[in-house]
Order: sequence, then structure tokens, then C-alpha cells
Amino acid sequence: MNRILILNVVGLTLDLVGRDAPHLSALAKCGGVRPLTTITPAVTCAVQSTFTTGLLPRDHGIVANGWYFRDLGEVFFWRQSNRLVQGEKIWDAARKLDHRFTCAKLFWWYNMHSSADYSVTPRPIYLADGGKRPDIYTQPPGLREELNRRLDEFPLFRFWGPGADINSSQWIADCARYVYDQQKPTLTLVYLPHLDYTLQRLGPDHPVIREDVRRIDAVCGELIDHVRKDGTQVIVLSEYGITAVSGPVHINRVLREAGLLMVREELGRELLNAGCSEAFAVADHQIAHVYVKLAARIPEVARLLETVPGIEHVLDEEGKRRSGLDHPRSGELVALSRADRWFSYYYWNDDERAPDFARTVDIHRKPGYDPVELFMDPALRVPRLHIARRLLQKKLGFRMLMDVIGLDAALPKGSHGRVTDKAEQGPLFMTSDAGWLPPGPVLATEVKSLILRHVFGDQVPGTNR
Repeated sequence: MNRILILNVVGLTLDLVGRDAPHLSALAKCGGVRPLTTITPAVTCAVQSTFTTGLLPRDHGIVANGWYFRDLGEVFFWRQSNRLVQGEKIWDAARKLDHRFTCAKLFWWYNMHSSADYSVTPRPIYLADGGKRPDIYTQPPGLREELNRRLDEFPLFRFWGPGADINSSQWIADCARYVYDQQKPTLTLVYLPHLDYTLQRLGPDHPVIREDVRRIDAVCGELIDHVRKDGTQVIVLSEYGITAVSGPVHINRVLREAGLLMVREELGRELLNAGCSEAFAVADHQIAHVYVKLAARIPEVARLLETVPGIEHVLDEEGKRRSGLDHPRSGELVALSRADRWFSYYYWNDDERAPDFARTVDIHRKPGYDPVELFMDPALRVPRLHIARRLLQKKLGFRMLMDVIGLDAALPKGSHGRVTDKAEQGPLFMTSDAGWLPPGPVLATEVKSLILRHVFGDQVPGTNR
């Protein structure tokens, strides 16, 4: 068996590798690189599940970063149980080839209760008073204390939110190095999200992106140099490319105006009433699953959405089948935005009636993805003073909201979710061993088998080097 390090550098494209990435460019030169043909939806949870199972969403069931759980009548995003992912995982397939195989899954999603040998993933402590403390989940459990002692507390508030920056990716890289050295796994899967933050904030063409490329390239370079001393092979890949966007499509407001989406009022604020709605959308970047209560109304809803500016395609059952999205968790319809637009989850028409969590970083309560969480509310004149006041209230024992997020959906300048029109603006697959690369683009569904070939060579059934 060969040892393999996989670096999932979120948002990395062929275009970006050419911008001040000497370590990654050197890896591509000594090995090889190909465009990666990703899936629909090109979002983290769905693509990672395809990488680890070799299946499309129709088979592994991860149709987005979140979806409507019909039996509960609730929308849930960013669940963590690996049992949600259907199909054989790469580490289980590898053990059938050699029982000595081990896998470390570091910050890849669906990492709790996984059958991987070593797991590390964010797992905040949610306190009864509404507070949130940074923490991690590990398998085995004792690894948590080792990492906290050696690396200090995981910088959760620099992993997502207005403060997200290179520090979280550096912590993950340090964690990967420690696990690699101490546990010596055969396969190490590492998730490095740094590029994603600024790409969504500013878009791929902003000059600041070059500095972010240099920063994540340096983090990658440290890991690559470290493992290559042992003869370990390295694969660098990404899930999607990010395109420049000019604004959102407020799809739920369209459905509400048509009398299809229902809300309920609590203390003068509006909450989505999914179970009573005739139709509503679970928005996730540039894709939106549209759940329609009555089958007879599906054509009506489809016709309505097809007239909305910014929506490029509305997939019915046949469209979902062609896109590999025909799974029971999908909406009755699936909307895809244009390359220069994205879907907001906003369903209220008056910001004064927005739910209280709308102005906070709250990835679990919001019934859709919210990239505005990457921005401090521009209306706050002195943000640090506002935060200090809230923290003082918390310290004194008062219940408080960390309401630092605005409601200006025009702020994000980059998004993803639809397959990019140009291959060089999409994801890539880079390897130190070019002998396993196909002549053309790598399909996302081929990543699992390609990794197995890097590990086991000719032992993998159907191998043709």
C-alpha cells in the first residue's frame, strides 16, 4: 500500500493556481493536473459525498448542504452524521482490499459516527443560555484532548462568519500533520476552506484573491513537503469553482407573493411555516430545492419560477434524473440560477419582521444558506464596540443576541452551485503521480476509484494504468 495525502482546497481552480501558487504549481509540474467535472449541485456536502462514495446524489442522498426533512416538517442544514450518506465509503472499500488500511478524515463533512479510523470535525458546545463555545468532535475520543493540548482551542469563529480567515485552515493543517505523524494513516483526507471565504466575499476577480492564493499555497506547501519526505503521494482537488455574482434571487419572496409560502408570527417576527406552505424553496448558493405540497400544482409552480429573472433552469422529474438529483430528499422541482446570481433564503418582505436569528451567525436555524454571514453589518458604526457590549452582557449573565450580521443580500460577490461554463474556472484534480490521470477531465464520480488506485495500484479491480 502507498500512503496518500488528499488536500481538498475549496474553491481552487486552474485559473487561480496560476496566481502566485508556487508550491501547488510545482506539484502539478512534477505530477499532473486535470480539470475536474463536478456534479450538480456543486456544493460542499454533495460533492464530498460523491468523492467518498463514487456516486451521484441520486444514490448517496446528499442533495445539497441541507434539505427539507418531510417527516419532521423542518429544514436542516449542516448535519454531521455520516449515516446520512448512503453507499459504500472509500475507507470501507479500501479495507476489503487490505485489512491494514487506515483512514484519517479531517474536517471533511459528515464526519460524526463515521467508520473512518480517525475523525476530527468542528462540534461547538451549545449552552442552555444560548451561548456557543468552540470545540471539536474526534474519533477516537481521546484525540480531542491531545489536539486541544498541543494546538490550543480550534478557532471556530475564524472558521466561519465575519472573522473567517487563514487561521482556521492553518489549525486544520497543523492537526493533519499531527495525526499523520502520530497515527500514520494510509489515507489522510484534509479540508482547507480558506479560499472560499474571500471568493464569496469579493468574487474571483478581486485583486485581494492573489494574496489569499499565496496564503493557502503556503499552508499546502508545508504539508506537501512534510509528507513527501516519507514518499507519500499527494492529491490536491477542489469541489467547485466560484463565479462572480451581481446579486441574489429572492425565490421565497416570489413564492410568498404568489400565495404559496406561509409564515407564522412569533413576537412580531415571521418564521417560515414549511409544513403549511403549498411551495417553498430551500436555497443553497446557486441551487434551490423547491418543495411543492400537491403534485397537481407542480406545473403551476414551475411556470411561475421560469418567469423569474436570474433563474436559468427549473428541473422537473426528468431534469432531476438527467442531473443525477432524482432522490426522495430533493424538492419536487430544483431551480438553478444564472452564473451571475445566487438564491437567498429570505422569505420576509419587511426587515423589521425578519426572525431574530437572521442577524446572527446561525447556520443551523436558518432554513437556507446565508453567505451574508461572512460580513459584519455595514450599518454598525463601531462594530467592535457593539461586539464588546454584547460580550459584556453575556459575561454579566444576560441573555443576548450576537446580532452583527446585516440583511443586505447584495454584499456577496461570488457564489457556486451550478457547474461553471468554463473548465478553467471550475475545480481541478492534481496529483504527484500523473500515471493514474485520465487523458481528459476527471469526473467527480471517478475520484474514489482514482484514490484507491493511488493507494493499491494494480490491486484495484479494473485498473488499467
